[in-house]
Amino acid sequence: MSHITLVRHGQANTAARDEANYDKLSELGHQQARWLGAHLRDTRAHHPRVYCGTLTRHVETAASMGLTGPICDARLNEIEYFNIAKLYEEQHGVPIPSDREGFVEHLPHTFAAWANGEIEDTPETFEQFESRVRDALNEIGAGSGPAIVVTSGGLISMVVRQAMGLDIPAMARVALAIMNTSMHRLHPIGAQLSPVLFNAVPHLEAPDRQYAQTHL
Repeated sequence: MSHITLVRHGQANTAARDEANYDKLSELGHQQARWLGAHLRDTRAHHPRVYCGTLTRHVETAASMGLTGPICDARLNEIEYFNIAKLYEEQHGVPIPSDREGFVEHLPHTFAAWANGEIEDTPETFEQFESRVRDALNEIGAGSGPAIVVTSGGLISMVVRQAMGLDIPAMARVALAIMNTSMHRLHPIGAQLSPVLFNAVPHLEAPDRQYAQTHL
């Protein structure tokens, strides 16, 4: 197995309330990605294999990082959170929040309801999400040479859940913590890929860049 570095996409359209309008980087998101790409080049990071999801924000992040020829794989896409949240509201009367504070409360409840099968007609079941993430990471991990994967926070939280045996509330806390263009590394230890790096943003730690440490 080879180690895998997961990267969350840059800041997207934070004013959006649906999947289509959210799926594009803000100018800050592009800048975050450019800074990360420069950091990787300056530190001579070696990633002969490049992957990303098929969402616009994944492809744009990879491009702004300067990554070339990524393998685009829909299994690396984010969950359709807006669509799931809309169904949760329609079926259970739980409103979609309009601010960060509301989202912090909303996400764990939504994850739990989804995982428990309490939201009907979702784009995919929680079990299907688990399965596609596991299959994709196992396939990438089985390849030769370090890989870098541009994806989303929900998927990264699922990877951490699977690696660490987290319950749903803990998975939700992980998802809420993940910053835009943060790096998360899995390293083979024995027969398992284990987390050795979480939420690293060395490219955003300088005093004049800390404003760019965004979660949404």
